[in-house]
Amino acid sequence: MPLDVLKTADCGACDGFAASVGVPGPVLMEAAGLAVARAITKRWARRPALILCGPGNNGGDGFVCGRILRQAGWPVQIALLGEPGGLKGDAAAALALWDGPVEAMTASSLGDAGLVVDAMFGAGLSRPLEGVAAQLAAILSERLIPVIAIDLPSGIGGDQPDPGGTTLRADLTVTFHARKPAHCLEPSASLCGELVVADIGIPGGWREVVTPLGRINEPALWQGALPAPNAGTHKHQRGRLVVFSGGASSTGAARLAAITGLRAGAGLVTLASPGSAMLVNAGALTAVMLKRWDGEADSGAFLTTLRASAAVIGPAAGVGEMTRRAVCEVLAQPAPLVLDADALSSFEDEPQGLFERLRPIDVITPHAGEFERLFPGLLRASHNRIDAVLEAARRAGCVVLLKGADTVIAAPGRDVVINHHASPALATAGSGDVLAGLIGGLMAQSVGAFDAACAAAWLHGDAGLRLGAGLTAEDIPGMLPHVLQALSARSAQALAFKRLSAKD
Repeated sequence: MPLDVLKTADCGACDGFAASVGVPGPVLMEAAGLAVARAITKRWARRPALILCGPGNNGGDGFVCGRILRQAGWPVQIALLGEPGGLKGDAAAALALWDGPVEAMTASSLGDAGLVVDAMFGAGLSRPLEGVAAQLAAILSERLIPVIAIDLPSGIGGDQPDPGGTTLRADLTVTFHARKPAHCLEPSASLCGELVVADIGIPGGWREVVTPLGRINEPALWQGALPAPNAGTHKHQRGRLVVFSGGASSTGAARLAAITGLRAGAGLVTLASPGSAMLVNAGALTAVMLKRWDGEADSGAFLTTLRASAAVIGPAAGVGEMTRRAVCEVLAQPAPLVLDADALSSFEDEPQGLFERLRPIDVITPHAGEFERLFPGLLRASHNRIDAVLEAARRAGCVVLLKGADTVIAAPGRDVVINHHASPALATAGSGDVLAGLIGGLMAQSVGAFDAACAAAWLHGDAGLRLGAGLTAEDIPGMLPHVLQALSARSAQALAFKRLSAKD
């Protein structure tokens, strides 16, 4: 499945590019309608189908889909929002090829339909549904009828994932050529149901016309950057990670990050512990080493003494001046840094002071609340989380990983990456600390900050998917060996297939 994410206007520009090189609109529309029909017949048995067609090209796709389903023996009814004479261009041509009746769309159009195709608006509507379209959406929300959306469920704008009003909810959404932001971001992504991205024949030169907004996270983006130790590799070559602990009553988060860094492959992991927490930490650690750390005054020298390859600071560190000074000390050292939780909230009153110290080799991992503290109003002012994180990365000058069901990762000069490979079960205490340790463990092994953030988001999500409901943060590090082994096996299989194909 294609993994590019394009803005709605850029998808339109790709259609225009196709027409300019000899692939006209009606050909694209025929391919789109065929893709929807094939997706339907692959998943559902024959039944009465209602196609809800709008007044634009989305409706034209619906007419093509209806014609192909009818040719396959499906009972098809088409209800049109507006007058047939109001259709223009490619949509009017698609209507002309439909040889069945067209009824006016009303709240009673559903009748005995066993499947509904939403071809009303797609990404072209940037306001909530109203009138008969809103009435049908309300009726469908109460019926167990499969709904298939063409491009996007009606009521959702392609670039604005929070519809803020009435929308359809689809069981399957078929879009074309590339995803739009609304396919990737919540809450609209969940309203799409299963997503199919169909190739409708946009010629390969489209990248000369538009630049993708981002990519969906997948191993192909970063797997080549992961370390590959061999038989001669020893622990000192696999990197040294330092994780800073909070006080005696706040040590668990840092220990989660530390053990995860070790599971990620770092050769040596040291927990930097305040004196008050030494006994608590010592009683809970085995493979992770423990070193007394006496506060912000020696934070930078502490990393130098341990020859740290990377560090993690913030999990349960405490919000305030001590954490703020420690962060500034550590950022003055050459080792790349992962800043999470309290390390971010401690700069709420002076975020610019943090941004001036951050470097491209560093990663910050805020959730939405921490993001708001560092970048007040940015999420609300942006079209979506992708635009917001892009701007945040520009201001901060480092890698920004905004956690959530749709984790978004950006860095200056890099494509945005959106991670959906995850489980809702990861929304549990300590999960973010594990993610910070995973990023730090990869960075300690000389994986670049952006690749480490993307890889960690996917690996963390994969562990969550494997563990499923009922997981706790403590479960995730133990699942990482299985995740990494499966990833390695998949890579080996792909390489073997590539070599076999080359021979043929």
